[in-house]
Amino acid sequence: MTATTTEASTATPAKKAEPKKAAPKNAATKAPARKAPAKKVVTPTKVAKRRETIAEQTEATAAHVRTSLKTIPVDRIDADPDQPRKHFDPAKLSELAGSMKLIGQQQPVSVRYNPGTKRYTLIMGERRWRAAKIAGLTELDAVVQHGIKQGDRTIRMRAVAENVGRADMTAMEEAGAFQQLIDDGYTIDEVAEGTGKSAAYIGWRIDLLKLAEPLQDAVNKGHLPIGVSWYVANISHENQMRFLAKWTRGDFSTKRDAEAFAQAVRSEEDRRTSQGSFFVLSDEATAAATPGGEQQLLPGAHDVTDEERERITADRIRLTKRIDKLSTAGEILSELVAADPEELALLLAGVGGGVVGYRTRIEHLRDLTTKAIKNLRDAQAVAAVRAGGIEINPQAAADAA
Repeated sequence: MTATTTEASTATPAKKAEPKKAAPKNAATKAPARKAPAKKVVTPTKVAKRRETIAEQTEATAAHVRTSLKTIPVDRIDADPDQPRKHFDPAKLSELAGSMKLIGQQQPVSVRYNPGTKRYTLIMGERRWRAAKIAGLTELDAVVQHGIKQGDRTIRMRAVAENVGRADMTAMEEAGAFQQLIDDGYTIDEVAEGTGKSAAYIGWRIDLLKLAEPLQDAVNKGHLPIGVSWYVANISHENQMRFLAKWTRGDFSTKRDAEAFAQAVRSEEDRRTSQGSFFVLSDEATAAATPGGEQQLLPGAHDVTDEERERITADRIRLTKRIDKLSTAGEILSELVAADPEELALLLAGVGGGVVGYRTRIEHLRDLTTKAIKNLRDAQAVAAVRAGGIEINPQAAADAA
């Protein structure tokens, strides 16, 4: 890399306003005999408006920015304090450093010049800058942008768009970056348009900021799955911490069990709030069933009326009897599993619907079974939450204090 400095300054020319076309002289207007219905004004779509707004903001920024290509000492470049990505994979940085040491820099970084300090701040290319320092390079080619101030929201949008979705950018970093853009005045739809993500994706990521700090750390380290963490983000911080303890102990068999439990906690919190109290999980939540598998009564079951108790008992007997009949279906399915396919084809060939008809019926049962399993999973979560929770009356707690 040469030590000489080359500059090629460019300025964005202002666009001339196009003259408006005059209406034809012979254009005459004739009053209608009766009032015609108003014409529907055609307006641009929301997406088109968002694109137009972002484009105008970019052009406005470019209008007062002067760029130049320079070779800059590495030690005169500083990282951007607003850089959305904080974590950089050491192994990947080492690989890039080895490549840069062998073949040199392939793409210039982008920086802005700070007249006050006479230093440069990175806009894009922090990985290359970090790798260059590891490789021992003393200079970097850079596109210098003059006239950009710290915190320029258009530049921040570009930085987020460049980094979002990269393998080494964590979900929490994305969430923080999106929230910063919202704080800058962008709408969720504009952030989605500018970063190439859906509005739902932006919203889901921002919701993760409701997680308590230890859970955010667990998400960053990959200890807590993003899908599960979104459900956990919707419950109180106190219950989030107790959920994390249960997750760490391995109390959940699957991710879906964990999601269902978090949803049940949220529902119970809402239910208790509507009753003027609040709900917290106990530190050592008791199981909803005994070691032998016998279901214990849920908290509050003793407080129902005699009429309600009779209804519950009758419905329980009816439901359990019908569920117990599933053993017959299990025997039939086991027989089908063990049957020889050629024999099945021979036996069912002369029956209405044939093999296809019976297969369709089994597939329908499979779909219903999947939905039933989900419903039972949710029920198990409700039972576990209620059995392992504590209801607190705010007034009683205040009096005790």
